[in-house]
Amino acid sequence: MKLRPPLTTSDVSDLRIGDKVIIDGPIYTARDAAHKRLFELIEAKKDLPFPLDGQVIYYVGPTPPRPGRPIGAAGPTTSYRMDTYTPTLIELGIKATIGKGPRAPEVIEAMKRFKAVYLVAIGGTGALLGRRVVKSESVAFEDLGTEAIRRLTVKDFPAIVANDVSGGDLFTEAVATYAQR
Repeated sequence: MKLRPPLTTSDVSDLRIGDKVIIDGPIYTARDAAHKRLFELIEAKKDLPFPLDGQVIYYVGPTPPRPGRPIGAAGPTTSYRMDTYTPTLIELGIKATIGKGPRAPEVIEAMKRFKAVYLVAIGGTGALLGRRVVKSESVAFEDLGTEAIRRLTVKDFPAIVANDVSGGDLFTEAVATYAQR
C-alpha cells in the first residue's frame, strides 16, 4: 500500500500488522535529543518547528551525504528510547512513526486511542534506505548534528506495519506464532 504524508485516520485505519507499505512524500527525522526538545516546547506551550497533524516521524540519525546525494545512510534507530514522548506526540496528531524494535504498552495504547501506526524499517539497510531520500532540509535544532530535525522527501521508502490502530503487535504475535511450531 502507498502512503503519502501527511496521513489521515482513513489512511492508517485499514493497515494491519505485517502489511508492507511504501511511503512517498515528506517525513520528519527526530531522535532522543530532538524528542526531548519537542516535549519541552509542548510543555511550555510554544510553537513547534513543524506541524504534527498527520505527520510521520522517522527515528534516524542520517550520516553525511556522499557527493551528489541529499543524505548518507539512513537506517532506523531503536524506538523504545522515544517511548516517553511518543504518546503525547500521537495525541497531538502524529499518525506514524518509523523505527526498529518493539514499543511500550503506553505507546500502543496511544496508537489505538488516537488512530496511529508504528512502522518498522529493516536495520542494517541504512545505505539502501538512504537512497530512497530524494531531498533533505534542516527544520530545527541544528546544534544536535545528526539528531537535528530534518524534513526528508522520500520516494518508494519501504516499511512494515508493526503496530496497528487495533492494538495488533507484530512483535508479540510473531513470537507467539513461531513459538507454536
